[in-house]
Amino acid sequence: MTTEIKVPVLPESVADATVANWHVQVGDSVSRDDVLVDIETDKVVLEVVALEDGVISAINEAEGATVLGEQIIGMISAADSAVEDAPAEAAAPTAAGAVIDINVPVLPESVADATIATWHVEEGEAVTRDQNLVDIETDKVVLEVVAQEDGVIGKIIHAEGDTVLGNQLIGHLTSGGTSAPVAAPADESGDDIASPSVRRLLTENGLTPAQVKGSGKGGRISKEDVEAHIAAAKAPKAAPKAAAAPSAPVVAQGERSQKRVPMTRLRKTIANRLLEAKNSTAMLTTFNEVNMKPIMDLRAQYKDVFEKRHGSRLGFMSFYVKAVTEALKRFPAVNASIDGDDIVYHNFFDISIAVSTPRGLVTPVLRDADQLGMAGIENGIRDLAIKGRDGKLTMDEMQGGNFTITNGGVFGSLISTPILNLPQAAILGMHKIQDRPMAVDGKVEILPMMYLALSYDHRLIDGKESVGFLVTIKELLEDPTRLLLDI
Repeated sequence: MTTEIKVPVLPESVADATVANWHVQVGDSVSRDDVLVDIETDKVVLEVVALEDGVISAINEAEGATVLGEQIIGMISAADSAVEDAPAEAAAPTAAGAVIDINVPVLPESVADATIATWHVEEGEAVTRDQNLVDIETDKVVLEVVAQEDGVIGKIIHAEGDTVLGNQLIGHLTSGGTSAPVAAPADESGDDIASPSVRRLLTENGLTPAQVKGSGKGGRISKEDVEAHIAAAKAPKAAPKAAAAPSAPVVAQGERSQKRVPMTRLRKTIANRLLEAKNSTAMLTTFNEVNMKPIMDLRAQYKDVFEKRHGSRLGFMSFYVKAVTEALKRFPAVNASIDGDDIVYHNFFDISIAVSTPRGLVTPVLRDADQLGMAGIENGIRDLAIKGRDGKLTMDEMQGGNFTITNGGVFGSLISTPILNLPQAAILGMHKIQDRPMAVDGKVEILPMMYLALSYDHRLIDGKESVGFLVTIKELLEDPTRLLLDI
């Protein structure tokens, strides 16, 4: 029986790869999950492991060869029958249970790769079925990988910060295990404590793994560790301290420090999209203000009954979404988007709701808002906010949306100019409700006022439409009965 050694599936954006380093030769005996060869792309180094125990019988592509995804580059033959018939006492001890692969989830078509954000377990740690083991971060969402069975964590192949592909093996779980495995000490090659790309960087700089202190789990060495070691070696040696004069006073100096951390994938995506929106649209912002007293009075009157009936609190967002949806019906251009030289008019109303999360701002989508009642809107927004906080938003919940609502008022913002959420043509900014003196029927009254800000793409939306749209929202919010009567 033979097993093919194949190049892993390459991301859509990667045409081919290079055979970087074979760790075995023809005739070598290998065990399941041994690293056989490193495949290098322009983004990442992929490790190809043995799928079965056996002997390397063929190497079809040498180091330096250009290869394609899923191309056969070698073969493994089954071990000799004499080995299989060896006495039981001479055989290597077997694990307490089956070894289960911990793989990266299948990534959406639009996502080429992902990053290991956080391991929640360590090698040797006992885990239970469905326990979250590791968070995998893509450009848009964080995916959780859970334990398939009760057991013990075996080898963690890829550490935090590593770039990985869909379905890639990143660790092992021993099913039913009860004790921590004894880790063998790392050999001089550093295979156990450094990835192929890090080992190559060490070699290029004439270093060995023993010379570099690793900051990862189990002393695993990262590229940053190597670069820090090189920088420290190049730094000039401090001059010997001169003996201080007896009369010189000693003055304590405050510590000045800084910390450099890489941007997360989500933060980089946010930065790129905001810059793209600024540079590729003709964005303008128009303002208005709304008297929130009618809505506040309505909430005060019915909030207890509403919560008892629907099981959710009656907030302001349901009024905002209702008003926006009605205004979008009256101004179709605001609900449209530009695609090349075409204008795409949408006959549905999917509203993106800006949600602040520990990892950054995200905009999950409340779909078919025109078909939802006030309770449906409140429950939908609450569910999206909880998922965003816990990092459990799905790709489907993040994609699409025709118009965005962002509420900086929850953080105390009085007025702002929100930036477009491409490819959408407009975004509405809500702000802090603040008492202000207002002229009403020739008299000064103190009213709870809120500024509205509508940023829009002037390529698609004219000033008349933008102002009319914002005035419609103002009128609907100041007379919420019209929302209920659909007038």
